[in-house]
Amino acid sequence: MPKNFAEIAFTTNVKAEQERYGSRRQYARMEQMARGTQLSEAEAEFIRKRDGFYLSTVGENGYPYIQFRGGPTGFLKVLDAQMLAYADFRGNMQYISVGNLKGSDKAALFLMDYAHQQRLKIYARVEVIEAKDAPELIAKLQDPTYQATIERAMVLHIEAFDWNCPQHITPRFTMEEIREINAPLYEHIAQLEAEIARFKIR
Repeated sequence: MPKNFAEIAFTTNVKAEQERYGSRRQYARMEQMARGTQLSEAEAEFIRKRDGFYLSTVGENGYPYIQFRGGPTGFLKVLDAQMLAYADFRGNMQYISVGNLKGSDKAALFLMDYAHQQRLKIYARVEVIEAKDAPELIAKLQDPTYQATIERAMVLHIEAFDWNCPQHITPRFTMEEIREINAPLYEHIAQLEAEIARFKIR
C-alpha cells in the first residue's frame, strides 16, 4: 500500500538526527500532512522528459548499489498514477541491480533535471519480468529508433515520492537543451549571413 514519503524515509535513527540538528519539529509537521501517493500530471510530465535516472537497490550483505539507467527521452514510461516501467537494456552483464532485487524488491529512484535544478525522489517496489515472458509489455516499452537489446521489463510500483529542494544542484545542459536555448541566436546568425550574401551579390 502506498505510503507518505516520510513514513519510509524518517526512520527512528533519522528522527533522532533531526532532533539533534533542530529540524525535527519542521519534519514532524510534514509527517502529519496528507500528502498524495499518486503521481499528478506534474510528476508524470517530469518523468516523461527524462533520458536517465539513478536506481538504488540493496544487496543481501546490506550494501547499497546505485546504477544509472539511460535511454531515449521518455524511455521510463508512466503506466498509471502509481506504476512506472522501462525496458532494461543489456549492459556490462554484472546484473548487480537485478541480483539485489531478488533479495529485496525495494528500490529508490532519483530523477534529475539539471538544467532547471529539479529532482524527484521515488520509493518503489520493483517487479522484474523477463522479456520473453511479456512480449506485449516489451512492445509498449521499446523504442524502434533506439538500437539496444532488451533483456527484461522493470515494473515499478510506486510507494511514495517527494520533490527535493533545488539547493546545490549545479546546472548542466544536454546538447539538445543547448540547441534549444541558442535557437534565437542561430536564427539571428542565419539572418545576418543571408544579408551578407545579398550584399556580396550586389
